[in-house]
Amino acid sequence: MIYTLYILYSEMINKFYIGHTCKIDRRIIEHNSGQNKSTKNGRPWSLVYQKDFQTRVEAARLEAKLKRMKSKKYVLWFIKNN
Repeated sequence: MIYTLYILYSEMINKFYIGHTCKIDRRIIEHNSGQNKSTKNGRPWSLVYQKDFQTRVEAARLEAKLKRMKSKKYVLWFIKNN
């Protein structure tokens, strides 16, 4: 199974959301339909980055690293350079 690390962006609240899933299309629909508590207020969300991994551990590891940075500048740099 392929796992996807993804980064969403909300223009409305000027924020990024970082996550991982094995069903990216379904997950984006969930975010944009208000099914996720943490992204409900930022709709609509746009997919600005995605990267596939062979294991969930790899995707979760990169997700955790990006979330630890807590920096919009770093996320923008990461999107541009990866």
